[in-house]
Amino acid sequence: MSPLSKNDLQRIFEKLDKNEDGLVSLEELNWLLERIGVQLSVEELESLVGKPCLSFDEFLFFYDSISNPNKKIDEEAELVNIHGDEDSDLAKAFKVFDLNGDGFISCEELQSVLARLGLWDESCGKDCRSMICFYDTNLDGMVDFEEFKNMMFHTIS
Repeated sequence: MSPLSKNDLQRIFEKLDKNEDGLVSLEELNWLLERIGVQLSVEELESLVGKPCLSFDEFLFFYDSISNPNKKIDEEAELVNIHGDEDSDLAKAFKVFDLNGDGFISCEELQSVLARLGLWDESCGKDCRSMICFYDTNLDGMVDFEEFKNMMFHTIS
């Protein structure tokens, strides 16, 4: 999966902004985080983010800070308080997508999870295949855990 474009993030932001007030509340953000395996209380999330809701620009900064491991540790610590083993958290996130538990994320599994989150429709089917292909370094048509880790850290193995 390539890094999300600003248009992708705009679409996600608009889907999360259920009340259409131009802000994503922590409840709305936490809804998404829970569905990808990140379990935080709204209070914990607010202490990490530092405010009760995010504008689109703040949402972009939040996404960038959690998806770009090359940022300085200080910048990441302001937004994300990492508890426990990093691989354990990644394994939990991986399991969210690996619906059949076979150790791989297929295009169908990715599509199913995105649909469950309200982030997929018929017009995006091709995108699931291209997202899988982008990080499928062994060309087996699926993403294994190592490829998933590389995707999450935006590095090339």
